[in-house]
Amino acid sequence: VQLVESGGGLAHAGGSLRLSCTVSGLTFDDYGIGWFRRAPGKGREGVASINVVEAKTYYGGFVKGRFTISSDNAKNIVYLQMNNLAPTDTAMYYCATIPRRRLNRGNFYSDYQYNNWGQGTQVTVSS
Repeated sequence: VQLVESGGGLAHAGGSLRLSCTVSGLTFDDYGIGWFRRAPGKGREGVASINVVEAKTYYGGFVKGRFTISSDNAKNIVYLQMNNLAPTDTAMYYCATIPRRRLNRGNFYSDYQYNNWGQGTQVTVSS
């Protein structure tokens, strides 16, 4: 199993970035995908998760309609479209897998529920 994040970089406040999580070695039939982030000096925070088969998505409260998680099933990629970025969104962003039937609104933000993790992609937002 391999997850590779890409698409991070530098953005200005109010700008946008689209992150990609390319997944190999498993299918969305069996696994959900979550995006997490870790800012300097802080713990890992759940951003968004997706159950592709049931078309269910979950978002952290701080997202407030700014981010959208989606998938390209043919390419085995999960995207995180981030709009209206703020300096507080600066962090390393990671994607991870969770058994699909375990994923729900009550646990999507719990990183211990996830097993396979990517190496992360850095997002830096300047004011």
